[in-house]
Amino acid sequence: MHAMKLSKRIVLGITGGIAAYKAAELARLLLKQGIEVQVAMTEAATHFITPATMQALTAHPVLLDPWQDAQGMAHIQSSRSADAIVIAPATADFIAKLANGHADDLLSALCLARDCPLLVAPAMNKQMWSNAATQRNVQRLAADGVSLLGPDSGVQACGEEGMGRMREAANLARDISDFLENGQVQENVGLKSDLQSAPHSLQGVRVLITAGPTYEAIDAVRGITNRSSGKMGYAVAQAALERGAEVTLISGPVALRAPPGAEVVNVVSAGEMFEAVKRKVAQADIFIGVAAVADYRVAQTSPQKIKKDDTALTLQLVPNPDILEYVAALPQPPFCVGFAAESEKLREHATAKRKKKNIPLLAANLAQDAIGSDDNELLLFDAAGEHRLPRADKLATARALLQHAVTLYKKGK
Repeated sequence: MHAMKLSKRIVLGITGGIAAYKAAELARLLLKQGIEVQVAMTEAATHFITPATMQALTAHPVLLDPWQDAQGMAHIQSSRSADAIVIAPATADFIAKLANGHADDLLSALCLARDCPLLVAPAMNKQMWSNAATQRNVQRLAADGVSLLGPDSGVQACGEEGMGRMREAANLARDISDFLENGQVQENVGLKSDLQSAPHSLQGVRVLITAGPTYEAIDAVRGITNRSSGKMGYAVAQAALERGAEVTLISGPVALRAPPGAEVVNVVSAGEMFEAVKRKVAQADIFIGVAAVADYRVAQTSPQKIKKDDTALTLQLVPNPDILEYVAALPQPPFCVGFAAESEKLREHATAKRKKKNIPLLAANLAQDAIGSDDNELLLFDAAGEHRLPRADKLATARALLQHAVTLYKKGK
């Protein structure tokens, strides 16, 4: 497994949380990318995953005891040959140690004595993550130049759902690889890390979001729709809720659970979505049109099933209302963010669409790469030009998008 030349080296610190099991997969993925991994564990971490497992994966003895080497200087020597130290998972307790300069075990001493960058992947219960003390500690780490990887929102080991879940190993491996190559983590490519911004940057702001496909009936059983899953729109709603926004989500037919805290308006057709937007838009400060709204509908639908025969069937299609264009043209429009899913000439079509609709921000992607998938890659177009959000899971992408949108929104106020 280690026959390849390892060009980079990290110290992977594991602390005592249930997410420690993800560290084994993370180590494997890093090695696969040609990154050498030296593991250091707290005593608590050994109750969740064994040092023998990590040693077998990395081919290096695990650092546990500051006195385990002949000179008793493991906390000094280990970081001197490392390109970075990564703590994954980083518990609330260990984050508090880092923020306050404690060094009462090998791993915390290693971090304090380091001569290389430090990356931290938080993992804890949602209440612990949102606690004011933890948020102070996280902000202090960010101010000290520590790179924060996550956390994500999702179902936690305790059965609750919310922010605090450690990022998946594949996403962390990509972030670490990007950092070693470019000197910055993925969330910071052209944007500040979401965790380095105010956690309630949309407090009191009303955000209206459309998501999912629409369904345009042909007859009683048939219709015209598209392959949109609604995942991106729901991720944007979740990201807005995390920032304290009051979120209204107008959703086409999807098989997704709505983010807790959002007001959800379920619709089917483009016409129904348009009417719902017209009812809600006057109260919105920000409008984000993520939905894949059908461009056309059948001019004359049949109340009964059209029976098949041997003759050709011709359907007359008429244009649906352009919801984003309507909202942007209001006398006092909200701050508008549009989405464009293209199959070719992405930059050309997206730039033209933003200018035609006269909106401050447009997010564009290739439909064939994003529709129905769990990750996404976006190009953001605004008055300053083009900004790339690298491929990531859709919630991480939504958070980065919201960070950019919040910056523009507040500049325009």
